[in-house]
Order: sequence, then structure tokens, then C-alpha cells
Amino acid sequence: MGEDVRLRAVVALAQGMAAAHTPREFWRAAALGSCEGLDGTFAALSVWERDHGRLKVLVNAGERAVGEEEFPDSETYPVHQFPEITEFLHEQWAGGGEPDAWVETADDRVPTGRVTGLRRRGRGCCVVAPIVLHGRAWGELYVARPPEAKPFTRADADFATVLAAVVAAGIAQAERLEEVRKLAFTDPLTGLANRRAVDTRLDEAIERYRVDGSVVSLMVCDLNGLKRVNDTHGHAVGDRLLERFGSVLSRCGARLPGALAARLGGDEFCLLTVGPTADEVVAVAEELCVRAAELELGEGVACGVASTGDPIGPLRSARRLFRLADAAQYQAKAARSAKPVVAGRDGTVIRLADAPPGARDRRRFRDAPPVELPPQEP
Repeated sequence: MGEDVRLRAVVALAQGMAAAHTPREFWRAAALGSCEGLDGTFAALSVWERDHGRLKVLVNAGERAVGEEEFPDSETYPVHQFPEITEFLHEQWAGGGEPDAWVETADDRVPTGRVTGLRRRGRGCCVVAPIVLHGRAWGELYVARPPEAKPFTRADADFATVLAAVVAAGIAQAERLEEVRKLAFTDPLTGLANRRAVDTRLDEAIERYRVDGSVVSLMVCDLNGLKRVNDTHGHAVGDRLLERFGSVLSRCGARLPGALAARLGGDEFCLLTVGPTADEVVAVAEELCVRAAELELGEGVACGVASTGDPIGPLRSARRLFRLADAAQYQAKAARSAKPVVAGRDGTVIRLADAPPGARDRRRFRDAPPVELPPQEP
């Protein structure tokens, strides 16, 4: 394979990984790009899970054998079956060398784990290239050819080392972008999602509601007594109260598949769900109120719920669902209710949420005059 061809293969690999939008797309692009660059028929990308002492396969790309899944959930191999990933690499580095790729064939006399795998899956040879990230073995790139194909050469192994380095650079960039994404969508104090994450997810949820009618529910909570705790015990204690309530919210929300628990800011939190019924969400809100009341130093929580599973009227935007949940939370706050208030199960919340613009904007419900809270249906 000429230098121009291999240079184009490197460029194609880098471009494929850069175009990926999800981890799976990235893994597939890395495996397929490497497979094409090495003129193979199959490639796999695996990560070394040090805490479990195993290689976990992330993707199988190309011509898969019977039983091989493209994105396997549980295809793992004990590292002791493949000592090169640990012992060989460190020995190479200790001698002042670099972690190079190597070739194995189904005809090799020593039945290593990979040789056995080649025979079992009907492949003729493979080249294995360690992926090194931050000076440590991250995992490996594996490319195979069928028995009738020409075996990999030393030159192929050298090129596989280059491709593995390109993959490592892509992984490092992806990790940096993921860290930035987490920082952008995570509340630093509680570790929950932040308002930006809620807005993004809520827009997606409302679109899904319009397409297939999936129930979208939003629970908005105001932690009572935080100002008193801050004034009496200091902000460090207040922060611990916020963290503890965040943990309670996360624990309760775990009962609802796919729920997003978030801190909106200050003493305000929310829980967003897509799929669970309104009654299921209200039941979790009731549990949350009980658990919040048991927190030391706090004074419980004011909780409001708005769900498309209740008669809340037309939902033209995500903002209206937020207004409804916030209005319900305001009602709970004003009435000092120990239970959640639910939009659509009385008329007061909807009237308040749909009031003229001067009185309905988010975070302004507390400035409105108290409205007597009618009894909720059991």
C-alpha cells in the first residue's frame, strides 16, 4: 500500500471520527476507518476496564461472525488471557521503546487468546494495536482478515500503530468535549442537571408529545427554609441542605424511567419525565414531599406538578408547561401544603398560569396576591 493511499486513509479516519455525534458513531467510525485503512474485513475497538480487569468490546465492525453484535452489551475478556495489553506494553516502555502493534495468525503454534479467537470465528490473521491515552494503555484496536487473504506484514503493524495513535487523539478530543458538555449542563453543587439541560430536554419532550402523544410531566419544587438555614447556620450548611435534597430528588426520580432531575437555581429544583403517567409522577411527588420533610434543618418542600396526562388545555410551547408547574408550586407554597399541587386537577392553577403577561412570567408568581386553594380531589 503506497504512502499516498495510507495518508488518505489517515485523513478519512480522522474525518470520520470528527463527524460522529455520539459515542457509538465515534466507535464505529474508528473501527471502520481503521479496517479500511488496513484493507481488513473486520475490526473491533475495545477498552481496558482496569477496575474489572477486563477488555470490554465497544464495537464490532465489518464482516461479523455468527453471534457477534455490532455494539455488544457484555462482550468482555479477562485481561489475564491477553497479557500483552499490560505486561508487554510496560516492558516496551521500560526499555525506552514505544507500544507497537503486532500480528497474530490462525496458524501460530502458540494458542494465545487471539489465535484461538481467529480459529473459532474463521479468520486468518489479525493485527492488534494498543491505544495509548495520557501515557497509559486505554484499550486496543483489532483488525482481521479472512484465511484466504494475505497475512498482515510488519509494515501493516507499523501503520496500525499510526492509526491507533489517530484514534487515541480522537478519543482524547471526544473526552474533552464530553467534559465541557457535562460542565455546561450540570449544576456544580448538586451534580444534577441545570436549567440549560432542562430547557433542551423539555423542548425535545414536547416535540415527542406532539408526534406520538407521549405523556410529558414537569415537577417544580421550592426547598423551604433555605434562607433561614443560611442566616442561622451559614451558607456552607445551606449548601449541604441543597445537596441532600438533590440526592432525595434523584432517589425519588429513579422510580420514573428516564427522569431528569435538575436544580434550576437557588432553592428551586425540578423533575422532568417523558412516558410515565401523570398519576405515577404525582405519586413520586408525594413521596418527595414526605422525604423532604424528614430532612434535618429544612422545612420541607413546596411542590407543583403539570402533566400532559391531565386536563391542562392546549400546550403550544414548553414554556406553558413550565408556567403551569410553577403556578402549582406557588399555590403549594402559599397554602403551605404538605402535598404536591397538580395543575389540571383544580381550576386555580391554570387561571394563574394563563393570567395576563404582567403576572404570569416565571419567578413572578410569588409576587401575586394569595389565592385561596380549593380542595383537591382524592
